[in-house]
Amino acid sequence: MDSEEILFCKRLKELADRAYQNNQYFFTSFLTAAELDLYYRMERELSYVPVTIFGGTADCERVMLRFGNEEFCGYEKAFPILCIEIVPLVEKFGEDLGHRDYLGALMNLGIERNTLGDIIIEGKHAFLFCMDKMAPYIMENLDKVRHTNVKCLRAVNIPESTITKIERRTVQVNTVRADSIIAKIYNLSRSESVELFRSKKIFINGRLNENNSGQLKSGDKVSVRGFGRFQFVEISGETRKGKCNVSVDVSC
Repeated sequence: MDSEEILFCKRLKELADRAYQNNQYFFTSFLTAAELDLYYRMERELSYVPVTIFGGTADCERVMLRFGNEEFCGYEKAFPILCIEIVPLVEKFGEDLGHRDYLGALMNLGIERNTLGDIIIEGKHAFLFCMDKMAPYIMENLDKVRHTNVKCLRAVNIPESTITKIERRTVQVNTVRADSIIAKIYNLSRSESVELFRSKKIFINGRLNENNSGQLKSGDKVSVRGFGRFQFVEISGETRKGKCNVSVDVSC
């Protein structure tokens, strides 16, 4: 591990110790996929304190850790997460904005990335999960995304999922190895797929995975940094030439 990873692991241990000693809740900021993987590596070491993982919806990629639960602390405490809806001032003049547009506008306000969770885009509206302490600042200061004037509201109807569209696909592969399926889904060569594993860009069920020859199983959620996410559904059949027909749900 490098020095930053060592410091992060020490921080997790400190939060767990404080929760244990004081019977109090403690929360992390929003974690990257790599930081969540570091937590999973320490999960047994920190098992003396109950930990809950949540980011706003059940399938958020950026999540917080909560050390403590109601049984452990004697009371309940919600995650310090709020959802803000970002709306064009004039709907018909709103641009078709992407994730990078919204994130760029937020970064231009001097906001630290670890205070922000997932951004869900639905048409010309966006839903931003953020730490509750940052919400007033964002709502007061975010008034433009690219060329679109916007306003920020506390979201009333929060999306249940961060995945706005799922496409069921069937792909043919020689084997259900992870690198083979990833290559097929994202139109990569096998060597390009293997390089993604070597570059630590593949996360399966939230954990960093460097074993490109490993086989996927039903329900596995795969995140490929720079490309997207998909869930392995099943092997739906076999061709006459012995290839596997594999069903996957790809996030679009």
